[in-house]
Amino acid sequence: MKYVFIPTILMLLTTSCRKGFDKSHYHAYPTAQNANLWTQYTKEATEFTLWAPTAKGVKVNLYENGNDSQIKESHLMESSENGVWIKKLTGNLNGTYYTFQVKTDSGWLFETPGIYAQAVGVNGNRAMVLDLATTNPQGWEMDKGPKLEVPNKAIIYELHLRDMTLHPQSGAEQKGKYLGLVEQGTMGPGNIKTGIDHLKELGITHVHLLPSFDHYSIDETRLETPQFNWGYDPKNYNVPEGSYSTDPYDASVRIKEFKQMVKSFHDNGIGVILDVVYNHTGKTEESLFNQEVPGYYYRHNEDGSYSDAAACGNETASERIMMRKFMLESLLYWTKEYHIDGFRFDLMGIHDIETMNEIASALKKVNPDALLYGEGWTAKDSPLPEEKRSLKKHMQQLPQIAAFSDDIRDGLKGSVFEDLDTGFVNGGTKKEESIKFGLVGGIQHPQIDYEGVNYSKAPWTKAPWQSISYISCHDNHTLFDKLQISNPAAGQEELIAMHKLANAIVLTSQGTPFLHAGVEFLRSKQGEHNSYNLPDSINQIDWGLKDRHKDVFTYYQNLIRLRKSHPAFSMSNTKAVNEHLNFQMVEEGLISYTLENSANGDSWKEILVIYNAKKEAFRYPLNEAYKLAVYNDMFDFSGSKTIQEYIDVPPISMLVAFKY
Repeated sequence: MKYVFIPTILMLLTTSCRKGFDKSHYHAYPTAQNANLWTQYTKEATEFTLWAPTAKGVKVNLYENGNDSQIKESHLMESSENGVWIKKLTGNLNGTYYTFQVKTDSGWLFETPGIYAQAVGVNGNRAMVLDLATTNPQGWEMDKGPKLEVPNKAIIYELHLRDMTLHPQSGAEQKGKYLGLVEQGTMGPGNIKTGIDHLKELGITHVHLLPSFDHYSIDETRLETPQFNWGYDPKNYNVPEGSYSTDPYDASVRIKEFKQMVKSFHDNGIGVILDVVYNHTGKTEESLFNQEVPGYYYRHNEDGSYSDAAACGNETASERIMMRKFMLESLLYWTKEYHIDGFRFDLMGIHDIETMNEIASALKKVNPDALLYGEGWTAKDSPLPEEKRSLKKHMQQLPQIAAFSDDIRDGLKGSVFEDLDTGFVNGGTKKEESIKFGLVGGIQHPQIDYEGVNYSKAPWTKAPWQSISYISCHDNHTLFDKLQISNPAAGQEELIAMHKLANAIVLTSQGTPFLHAGVEFLRSKQGEHNSYNLPDSINQIDWGLKDRHKDVFTYYQNLIRLRKSHPAFSMSNTKAVNEHLNFQMVEEGLISYTLENSANGDSWKEILVIYNAKKEAFRYPLNEAYKLAVYNDMFDFSGSKTIQEYIDVPPISMLVAFKY
């Protein structure tokens, strides 16, 4: 009976698709939740698998190369259970390129490398059979990322692969490439360190790579022509982007070089986080998903049109079994095959809570130190009910994942959507509660007046590390540009003071700190707020800035050293923060607090932190004597100077003092 029943179901489903759109019909598709849908290679045979429950036929085409050769062989695949099609070909097919092609009622769809492709040729149009073990660098089996006691011990540094090394003064030979990012010994103007040596010198713990999977925007056949894109237009989710490799035509090269990059970071004590974009695809009707199971992987409006919570033309349906399976297996693949240490989820609010929790649980089993965080919002509305969305306000239902805090971001510098709006560090008023809320990591704290917080009127984290503390990222203006635009009358010295105070607050908060590449030496994008496809001249990091602003770089370097040396700034839970962090004096433009009783096992028994955003010095009264640790640009970790009775806190600056 089984062999009669399944084709009947498939026929009925195909017929129902022809009759018209029913928004609920996708849930009736037979699913292959436990099937292995990855191409399985051995020297003796290769098994090709595709899930296409509405297909009338599927074939696999073999090619000599990844771009311009004709079909060498074409094989019809065999229908199996639950909508799966299989074809096993004998012989050693290592290095053979292939595509799948699905036939529907309207005819043959476009060829696709398959959504589970692990290796692709130029521009990602054809997959390649590959013995992945041959792509492993020497010592790969022993490679491991950094250990973390708790997520807010991490200091995340967000960068774009091309930005970091493309500038003529970057010192890198392989500019804009995976290997260029980890070249050692590179130097820029004034013999300053660049690249990975710069990151080690700065002291960050993890690099966050903007999308580095294969995407549509860059034409890999025209790399002699400068092209730039952030990469938020996914094509092949499980393959590194070819334009960052030295040879995008050879499917194995990008894999080898990506792994070598990861290993080099790990060898230098730095973890690697991937920015992933499962919430939408770079194309819609022509997407790889739609060449296999038209419509299934996406959400739709009542009228059958594609919904668009991503504001990119479509949104994926994470709640559907096979989309959830794809996301989970894709992330596990990056974790296991590429040794990735964490993931940042673009527009995480589009994904459902159940899927995100399943993902977190599975990834943590493989790597307990994995960092998982995302944007707790959507770009537009979604058919997914709001209560099911992985939004910032639902983070207490996502206990193993963190979200970006727009509360502290805009509280510090003003709204990212209003150029002239200002925050705590650049002249804004009534921002203190938003800053306090960010400082405690979005938790419940008895000294926070939640009605005074800019966006969140209630705690949204269960633990402080769930709040990603940041003030700038690839989106919107750089910090320096925002400060300059919103304070046109401010001089350079004042702007620099604001800049330093802003990230001093980020790096002394209880959340997980996040820095935008180049912020440590006043990076600018010449006032551009959305540089996703703008020229390299706008996006590339100008290493001359590091040479010209060595004092700013040193300040950031010392901030990171302060955080890493003193665990009081990274308490792991709400109870500890409530017991040890007490706000002291709070008024317009000034916040102070103490970290008491050797918080989190700190060697400093009590730490006094004062943020003065006023344009004049503030005389701060002291009831007891303290050792002075941070004063203007001075960092004295031994506390050689004692202060008592009062201290004049310089304008627009942070002061830190302590007791043993």
